Amino acid sequence: MVIEQYYNSDCGYKPILIREGFQVGHLNFMPELRPEAIDRVERHNQTDEVFFLVKGGALLIAAVETPAGWNWETVRMRPGITYNIPVARWHTIAMMPEDLVMIVEKNNTHLHDVEYRKLTGPERRSLQGILSQS
Repeated sequence: MVIEQYYNSDCGYKPILIREGFQVGHLNFMPELRPEAIDRVERHNQTDEVFFLVKGGALLIAAVETPAGWNWETVRMRPGITYNIPVARWHTIAMMPEDLVMIVEKNNTHLHDVEYRKLTGPERRSLQGILSQS
C-alpha cells in the first residue's frame, strides 16, 4: 500500500510522522492544557511551529515577555486555518476534551529544541484574565 495513515488517540502530544526536516504530531487534550490549569509557556529556538485545528475550538496563545510583564495574544482556532508561531516565540495552547490539533515542526523538536518557562502566580492570573475574555 502506498498511502500511509497515522492516528494518535493518546492524551497529549505525540509525533505521528517523522521525516528528515519535519515532523507531524497530534495534540490531544490533556488536563494540564485546560485554560485554568496552564502554568507554563514554551518556545523553540530552531523552528517555527505550525498548528491546524482538526476538531473542537482550542485557543492558541502567544506571548512576548517585556520588563513590564507579558504581552499576551490569543486566537480561537478554526478548522481550515493554518496558524504559525515563529521561531523563539513563547506560546501555549488551551484545550478542552473535544479538541484535536495537528502540529508541524522541524523533526525531533520535542526532544532537542523546547524550552519551558514556568509562570509565576501573578503571571498566571494575568493569563487567566485574558483567557476568561476569549
